[in-house]
Amino acid sequence: MTSVLICDDQELVRVGLRMIVDSQPDLEVVAEAGDGAEAVELARAQRPDLVLMDVRMPVLDGVAATAQICAELPDTSVLVITTFDLDEYAYSALRAGASGFLVKDAPSDEMLVAIRGVLRGDAMVSPSVTKRLLDRYLSAHRTPLDEQKLETLTEREKDVLGLIARGLSNTEIAATLFIGETTVKTHVGRLLSKLGLRDRVHAVVFAYESGLVRPGG
Repeated sequence: MTSVLICDDQELVRVGLRMIVDSQPDLEVVAEAGDGAEAVELARAQRPDLVLMDVRMPVLDGVAATAQICAELPDTSVLVITTFDLDEYAYSALRAGASGFLVKDAPSDEMLVAIRGVLRGDAMVSPSVTKRLLDRYLSAHRTPLDEQKLETLTEREKDVLGLIARGLSNTEIAATLFIGETTVKTHVGRLLSKLGLRDRVHAVVFAYESGLVRPGG
């Protein structure tokens, strides 16, 4: 059973999220928090597989809570639920360690796809916001350090990283590069390890920040 912690300062939102999660036979809400500080404490106690995290909350906001949870609990993934479809908080949460985000008014089936995707290690960002978010924020955060890290990758690993950043699955990457899917998985694992990244969504952020993929390109 996959354990889920819900964190939102609005009780009605928590109730709605609980209904969506608990409707699935393999998912279980183990705790609810009303602010980021409470979420951190409950995450430490419960060690959930996934945290559904609001970003704008009292006491401790979701970005700071995400950073603490991801730093202390590497086996816990965070999926940010935000009110706005283009939100600097969402980008900040990704940089803090979140594995994806969705807007609160996303359909329940889209939320479940995102939840399962994050648990698999896939990049999960609302399709409607991906390009605009990258265009607005990522283009302003390139650093020489990221470019130096990029040079630790082989050319094939760079190819794979670029295709991950464009949203391709392992199967699609394999078809594009005319290699086996198992080989793709090997490349993905190696590049994540070399770059010290948690999962595919952070590979996407890195690809844009390093300049490998250009916003709008």
